[in-house]
Amino acid sequence: MTVQKRCHRPDDRSGTAGRVEEAFRNCKERDESALIVYLTGGFPSFETSLSYILACSEGGADVIEIGVPFSDPMADGAVIQKASDEALRAGVTPKRVLELTARVREKCDVPIVLMGYYNPIFRMGEEEFVRQAKEAGADGLIVADLPMEESLTLEMLCMNEGIHLIQLIAPTTSEDRMMHIAGRSSGYLYLVSRLGTTGAKGELSENLPTLIERAKEAAGDLPLAVGFGISTKEHVEEITAMGADGVIVGSAILSRMIDGVKPHEIRDFVKELKSGSRKK
Repeated sequence: MTVQKRCHRPDDRSGTAGRVEEAFRNCKERDESALIVYLTGGFPSFETSLSYILACSEGGADVIEIGVPFSDPMADGAVIQKASDEALRAGVTPKRVLELTARVREKCDVPIVLMGYYNPIFRMGEEEFVRQAKEAGADGLIVADLPMEESLTLEMLCMNEGIHLIQLIAPTTSEDRMMHIAGRSSGYLYLVSRLGTTGAKGELSENLPTLIERAKEAAGDLPLAVGFGISTKEHVEEITAMGADGVIVGSAILSRMIDGVKPHEIRDFVKELKSGSRKK
């Protein structure tokens, strides 16, 4: 097996992407995993979306992924599909998500990663999207449907702007390909915990410990964050105990928002999730 040279770009020269590294470093020093939360940008409305994101930061989220609503979110389950659909119907566009990011950045220093699909980036233009993301205060991008082989131009643009391009691996990814993808990922490596789409599940995959072990081997010193199907404090505890450096929760938060839960209740839920991140 050929081990790829890991170039965990960008470095700290921009002064912005360093927020992600600092978050993981602080968690490591506290003997915790990082809690990463996902919220759909502009859901349930532009203004309330800002309140929910700030509530997550107050609750102890170490990194916040802001979803860019897209009409065909093929990696997402019913909850995120619904949130994206309602945001789009309310007029949320990629530019509005960038405005939201800038509003968040004015209020707090939490690392922000924009997560979505390639089409909106293609329509705006890769260079323009990355430039505006940087100006808004984003620290990274996740593009769920952009294969590593097609991401080189975007990767270089992100590197030049000092923004992370975070790559994903899945249970079906071979060990050799994990190595390649980890070598091209920056900020953290996103491990999809199971086959299928996003969405809260009652039980974690029984194969997850082995999968995390394989992914950690591939990631080397790059933090490994696990997402998809994680919904409780107990899940966070279990995945932290398996050795993950970060745990990502999205649908469990959005489903509460769909049910009308208020921002302060989301803050309390995030606080509960974060309490499961301490290593034992």
